[in-house]
Amino acid sequence: MPDMNYLNDLVTQVRRDILRQVHKVNSGHPGGSLGCTEFFVSLYQVVMDRKEGFDMDGKEEDLFFLSNGHISPVFYSVLARSGYFPVEELNTFRLINSRLQGHPTTHEGLPGVRVASGSLGQGISVAAGAAQAKKLNNDPHIVYALCGDGELQEGQNWEAIMYAAANKVDNLIVTVDYNKQQIDGSLDTVLPLGNLKGKFETFGWDVLEIAEGNNLEAVIDGLKEAKNRAGNGKPVAILMHTVMGNGVDFMMHTHAWHGKAPNDEQLKIGLAQNPETLGDY
Repeated sequence: MPDMNYLNDLVTQVRRDILRQVHKVNSGHPGGSLGCTEFFVSLYQVVMDRKEGFDMDGKEEDLFFLSNGHISPVFYSVLARSGYFPVEELNTFRLINSRLQGHPTTHEGLPGVRVASGSLGQGISVAAGAAQAKKLNNDPHIVYALCGDGELQEGQNWEAIMYAAANKVDNLIVTVDYNKQQIDGSLDTVLPLGNLKGKFETFGWDVLEIAEGNNLEAVIDGLKEAKNRAGNGKPVAILMHTVMGNGVDFMMHTHAWHGKAPNDEQLKIGLAQNPETLGDY
């Protein structure tokens, strides 16, 4: 496991990457990206069993699927800073013919991206299929997925959740970014999810919560605990309580920055709150 000082520095640097990517093209989704920074750093730097290089087969290694693909800025930053492609390529975010499109795609062959995402509600289905394939192939590794809480308002998720439990896909760990905000307002204003923990449990999942989803140590501990619970007959769900826009004070606790880029002055303020640690691209 990398040194905690390095991991905290990486979290700060990833926040800078997110702000700079979105600002440069005046387009993208900083809010959810900032809220999931600790999750991605924990997953790729500490928890996942990753092999050298990248191939789409993904045999003999843990896999990750991003369902809420609009938070691509954090995904791209952590992939680049985990060695999947050059950090300098972050300069091409959302440009024509770039491999770093606003929602991740596969047709350009970006290392680390296994499925096109951004049409919400599909990621749990894909991850469940990949996890079941690993079981059929006697591959003992884990499949991880991240989805948004607002995304769970779509019915396909619950078909996949029901399917995974019924088929004892117990090598599947789904994390819900439980920030309680979505593009049009608060989760409870748009369409309340009710007792989300109870719903997953009723559908046959093992559920744990990370109360401080923007605390790096808490996220690492929660992901490790989920991995320890895998293989016991039930898929595992993590309800990760985060703050949208975390780390940039004027973006926090509001849906307003779900899909809006900072202007020049706002970028300056945001970067000042997250001093450079590992080098900008």
